[in-house]
Amino acid sequence: MVYDLLFRTASETLLTIAADPKHLGARSGATAVLHSWGSAMTHHPHLHMIVPGGGISLDGTHWVHCRPGFLLPVRVLSRLFRRLFLTRLADAHAAGRLAFFGKIQDLHHREAFAAHLAPLRRKKWFVYGKPPFAAPEAVLAYLARYTHRVAISNSRLVGLDDRGVTFGFKDYRRNGRSGFAR
Repeated sequence: MVYDLLFRTASETLLTIAADPKHLGARSGATAVLHSWGSAMTHHPHLHMIVPGGGISLDGTHWVHCRPGFLLPVRVLSRLFRRLFLTRLADAHAAGRLAFFGKIQDLHHREAFAAHLAPLRRKKWFVYGKPPFAAPEAVLAYLARYTHRVAISNSRLVGLDDRGVTFGFKDYRRNGRSGFAR
């Protein structure tokens, strides 16, 4: 449910801002890949999206190029995404389409869920926009990194013994310094 919401909201956000004549004024598109962990090896669902550098004009007659080095304003994308995602998440909760287990099982109560979402409404959310790719081969290489690898690659494995596996990770709470976990 939540991953579907993530894809739908990201897509709608992109298409809405791209269609706005103040920004691109075109119908654009995207290819999106779900990435469910961060480099600290924690659950951190997010999407990697490949977006063309423009779109079809709203009247369907021609291609609209983005400005050089600039596709869409990331601050505008971030704010719209946050608003849409949190609103739809709250709607899904109100409709009984979310389930909670273990330590978070109390979130099934309306008041607890609202209190849980409240700080997220004030927090800054970030859309990160990268510069365009040099060629189609670069697009394929980028997508392959996110569709054909596992969370703990061989390069992160540090040790194996009778007690378990030790692997390396980046700890962003400590300015990205490396850490180890078993």
